[in-house]
Amino acid sequence: QVQLVESGGGLVQAGGSLRLSCAASGRTFSRGTMGWFRQAPGKEREFVAAIRRSGGSTFYADSVKGRFTISGDNAKNTVYLQMNSLKPEDTAVYYCAAKESSVYSSNPIGFDYWGQGTKVTVSS
Repeated sequence: QVQLVESGGGLVQAGGSLRLSCAASGRTFSRGTMGWFRQAPGKEREFVAAIRRSGGSTFYADSVKGRFTISGDNAKNTVYLQMNSLKPEDTAVYYCAAKESSVYSSNPIGFDYWGQGTKVTVSS
């Protein structure tokens, strides 16, 4: 089993920045993919960004390209999401996810492990 614990959420004004962290523990894997998803009230969970553990290739949703940056530290089994130029529409619970496959997919169904989520609120 893999346990994922997110941190770094909070309240920020529009235009501000936050950095989310996701620490993985338990059975870790050298390959695979880690990602971030978010879910706003009344909406479906949506893909935000992902990173391959081997090679570091990154993928982003169009809505966050140029504003968010995903990065990883394999030695610490931690993935980060730097969020800049935040907008009120970025308000959501952000979830860290991991899967053993390195095949890119923005579908949350393909991810095997999930954190509990961290809430991000962007005020206008």
